[in-house]
Amino acid sequence: MAYKKSVSIIVPNYNGEHLLKAYLQDTIIAAEQGGMPYEIIIVDDCSTDDSVSYIKTNYPQLNLIENTINRGFSYSCNLGVKAARYELVLLLNSDVKLTPDYFEHQWRYFLLPDTFGVMGRIMSVDKSTIEDAARYMNFNGGKIRASRFFYSKNSADYIPTSYLSGANALIVREKLLSIGGFDEIFSPFYSEDFELGLRAWRLNWRCYYEHKSVCYHHISASTSNYKTAEWVKYIYYRNKFLMHAIHLDGPLLWLWYMQLIFIDLLPKLLFGKTWIIRSYLDLIKNSGEIKRSKARLAVLMERHNSTLSINDVIKMIRKPLKAENLIWL
Repeated sequence: MAYKKSVSIIVPNYNGEHLLKAYLQDTIIAAEQGGMPYEIIIVDDCSTDDSVSYIKTNYPQLNLIENTINRGFSYSCNLGVKAARYELVLLLNSDVKLTPDYFEHQWRYFLLPDTFGVMGRIMSVDKSTIEDAARYMNFNGGKIRASRFFYSKNSADYIPTSYLSGANALIVREKLLSIGGFDEIFSPFYSEDFELGLRAWRLNWRCYYEHKSVCYHHISASTSNYKTAEWVKYIYYRNKFLMHAIHLDGPLLWLWYMQLIFIDLLPKLLFGKTWIIRSYLDLIKNSGEIKRSKARLAVLMERHNSTLSINDVIKMIRKPLKAENLIWL
């Protein structure tokens, strides 16, 4: 396709020297084959391994930004987006391997004025399993769920997805900046991509999935750098709680709070998973930040003349889907 956009590829890194060695060259190959103007920005989040010296020695042509303290995925991505020079930004995990033709199938989405961004298919690193595809969103009581994957048999379809995976998300930089980037309440990681997608949809922008754009994911290679497995679970649940508190209102918010206590909190405590207490206490402790995030969202929605709720977003995602074309995973 002749129509292409310039791309800033942003790779947040924390103690990922081994991942940079394994996958960074594939990113460069994909960008070169894409045939568009591009730059690669590595945002190092205060790594304690030799990531910085590796980049300086082996890739001096890349833009390296060094955080002075460890601030997490959201902060690092936002810093990279602000430094970016080009029309689109590809937010790319350091543990993701791009295929050479990764960009080829994505340009068509940016001919649509309401596109926020597009993500590609994420495969396991051994190429045996689809780890992430388009995500179907629904309510389970008061819980927002987007855990069911699907794609279309018709490669010409424009398939909506609930959100763009932070592992590979090609986004219009101007739109991303205009809505404030990732909400840094979710640092160090988890749920920031889901919340960003909800924000974009509620402003009447679309998130898409392209099945023919493929990348391979070295699962948990980046999060394994952080403390213990229980600590990662605590962060995961805390951030799920924060996302719901930001985007739910009225009766749905109260229903979700009841589910949180009786389905998430109490059963886990009965099975000795005491780390969930910390997730819940952090939700309470962050009530002021939640109010500020809700207030920023309200300002954005007023600016975009939008009153879309999560229920409205669910309808928007479902509307273009043709059941006969869908393959569910």
